[in-house]
Amino acid sequence: MNSYNVDLQQLKSVIEKQRPKTVLLQLPDGLKPKALQIVDFIKSFHDCDIYIWSGSCFGACDLPIAYCKQLNIDLILHFGHFPFKTEI
Repeated sequence: MNSYNVDLQQLKSVIEKQRPKTVLLQLPDGLKPKALQIVDFIKSFHDCDIYIWSGSCFGACDLPIAYCKQLNIDLILHFGHFPFKTEI
């Protein structure tokens, strides 16, 4: 995706493994214009509700956990500088 290194095949692998019903897509400002393109990619192989986080995204310490719990989000797709793994 342009100047960003977004591994869509890895994203697909994670979604196919976890089979979430609800997904939150959290992107840094530079990738937010590509949000609908990422949503379309996900929808092309998996049927789920996808929410796009429009708030801040300052890295791994800025996950909207309370929001995710309220909406029963199954999977956060957080795009940042370094890979990390966490559970809600």
